[in-house]
Amino acid sequence: MSLFQFSTEPLDPAALRAVLESPAAGGYASFEGWVRNHNEGREVRRLEYEAFEALAIKEGERIVTEALQRFGVERAACVHRVGALEIGELAVWVGVSARHRHEAFLACRYIIDAVKHRVPIWKKEHYLDGDSGWVNCERCAAPFMDTGEAALGADPAHHPGHAGACAHAQAQPDYSRQMVLPEVGAAGQARLAHSAALVVGCGGLGVPAMSYLAAAGVGRLGLVDADLLEASNLHRQPLYALADVGRPKVELAAERLRALNPALDVRIHRTRLDAQNVTALIDGYDVILDCTDTIASKLTLNDACVQSGQAAIFASVYQYEGQLQVLRPGEGPCLRCVWPETVRDGLVGVCAEAGVLGPVPGVLGTLQALEALKWLLGLPGQLADAVLMVDLTTLAVTRVRARRAADCPQHALRRAALSPEAADVELAFDSLHAAHAAGFVLIDIREPAERAHTPLAHPEVGAVPLAQLLYGGHALAPHRCLLVCAAGVRSLAAARELRARGHAEVYSLRGGLAALERAATA
Repeated sequence: MSLFQFSTEPLDPAALRAVLESPAAGGYASFEGWVRNHNEGREVRRLEYEAFEALAIKEGERIVTEALQRFGVERAACVHRVGALEIGELAVWVGVSARHRHEAFLACRYIIDAVKHRVPIWKKEHYLDGDSGWVNCERCAAPFMDTGEAALGADPAHHPGHAGACAHAQAQPDYSRQMVLPEVGAAGQARLAHSAALVVGCGGLGVPAMSYLAAAGVGRLGLVDADLLEASNLHRQPLYALADVGRPKVELAAERLRALNPALDVRIHRTRLDAQNVTALIDGYDVILDCTDTIASKLTLNDACVQSGQAAIFASVYQYEGQLQVLRPGEGPCLRCVWPETVRDGLVGVCAEAGVLGPVPGVLGTLQALEALKWLLGLPGQLADAVLMVDLTTLAVTRVRARRAADCPQHALRRAALSPEAADVELAFDSLHAAHAAGFVLIDIREPAERAHTPLAHPEVGAVPLAQLLYGGHALAPHRCLLVCAAGVRSLAAARELRARGHAEVYSLRGGLAALERAATA
């Protein structure tokens, strides 16, 4: 007898049971699903079953083999009817013989639940009123538990696995596909349900990261972001919609994730992470995912996680490339171990200036979610003592070995203390005219192409591209200077760099030209 097979003829449970008899078996369990005469308040006249047999038999045999191996039973088999069936006929039979009854019960339950989930079988119900309809039987099975006493928690009399019990109840989260993995199982799924992850940044990296964590069944998910959705975000942040432009990303993300998984506990923080709030934000989370696009935020998170002993997963992208690094508490290198001399934010391109294809942050954010799940589940193959570098143009992946510095817990604190706060360097004005009237020399550090695309009708503003300002020998006027760029990121970085070189009266326009435009249209 095959492990799994279809039959067009009526089933004989006694004959089927005889095939499974074994002198080593002390326990036997079976499941029988019959055609009943009603479903969801409608009277059923008869049923028809169809299956994609080539695929279905292969998958059914795989399921029974899994049960044999997982529960250590002696013999097992499943037979499913196809074709036309009348009321009261036996539609599906599962039998298991084992050394002990406990293993027989578990294996039998596993097989019927898995068959109803994974085997392509369709049922057509014919009703007394003359109506009829096809139903994919995958809808008929509740999420199954593959191991442990939890597998027997449901009342068998109400279990929806039998032929006539296709109850179209409200859908519930179904983790069956990942629970089939031996490394996950029921215990791993329960572990995820009691875990908490914090995603800092709800943009190109954050969208895939938080989506996969929510879908996987992580119990609590914290989201940190201060930005409003812009139309230019959508090509790499498909969780959102064009109609959402102008709304806070963190609120939109929470809505989408709750719709994806109503069991998820989502905590939102509409704020920008900084040295003042980082400790409170990361408290109580098992793993932190850095999905920001600024070096300052990454180092702030890094330093806080080094001190708190929390795991963190960092990712960054530049055009077609990306990097991934995992901070393992007390074990591997942190960001400052790998990058002892970091470049200031704004001195390297971000998505707005350098450009990016949408799938690039998608790939890196997905890898972050994968590493987070590995960490939460204790899976093998976790990224450690290395930086993963991905070139999406050639699909080349390189692991660069990295070591933890001897003074890792201390160097983060020392360097963080030396970093000037943005509040000391940034200034806000209602207009460029107001800044000029306050006595500032205004310098537009955007690139020529940017200025040509969005020119400034302010004769008092000088134009010096960033590279020329920092490395081209440009002499600053002996007055207070206010640097201007598109969003205030490059100007802040340049102001900090120039201050480090001894120019104490250099400032950055907070929020850049974008902030002035928002203020003008408010």
